[in-house]
Amino acid sequence: MSIFGDLRIIYHMVLRPIRGENHAERMDNFYSGQAADYDDFRRRLLRGREELWQKMLQTIPRTDVTGSVEDTVWMDMGGGTGSNLHFFGDAIQQLRKVYVVDLAGSLLEVANRRIRDHGWKNVETAEADATTFTPPDGPVDAMTFSYSLTMIPDWFAAVDHAWDVLRPGGRIGVVDFYVSRKYPAEKHTRHSWMKRTFWPSWFAYDNVFPSPDHVPYLHRKFRPVLFEEHLTRIPWFPNPWFKMPYYIFIGEKQG
Repeated sequence: MSIFGDLRIIYHMVLRPIRGENHAERMDNFYSGQAADYDDFRRRLLRGREELWQKMLQTIPRTDVTGSVEDTVWMDMGGGTGSNLHFFGDAIQQLRKVYVVDLAGSLLEVANRRIRDHGWKNVETAEADATTFTPPDGPVDAMTFSYSLTMIPDWFAAVDHAWDVLRPGGRIGVVDFYVSRKYPAEKHTRHSWMKRTFWPSWFAYDNVFPSPDHVPYLHRKFRPVLFEEHLTRIPWFPNPWFKMPYYIFIGEKQG
């Protein structure tokens, strides 16, 4: 990644005004000028994505005793450029269908090129809203939100929609920034007042909203299969010791 690519990303994140009449227009306005540099910068910023994919692949219910995932339908909500597709490894060829869903057409153009270059016939993009998109295949087996819940204005609706679209026993996987509640649940991390105050304000400039309610709501809506809390550095951030919290969550739909 060149320093000029980094500076272009930082300009869009920190200095360039975000314009648009609705969420879809604002998303595309924000990403259209940085789509080419998007993946390299966020590989250093957005930690835990590969770990989530590996653990999701280990925990999604198999269709038969051979352990095959050939009947699995997977939706990546807010999947952007499709960079997450590489985390499937060889397993991507076994899946029946993968949908990359995003509102930003400029990012999906990159995803479509990636899909064509790799010859993934079972992968399809959808320029659609994560709170409403339902695939024609019917209920899905796995759904992932990779640093996208914080960018969905009505993220409660996105989680509720995930529950509606997943089949019983299906898995939801989320990795994202967050801050804790002032008094989190027992055994969950409690962040300092500074973290709980600074990070939401800093990210809000880019319409990214780390929430203290993500973790409690996901735990309430789905049976937890895995939950981890971590910290990561922000590239080019002036204080390398002041790190951003993120979490990994895998849950099962019951009922």
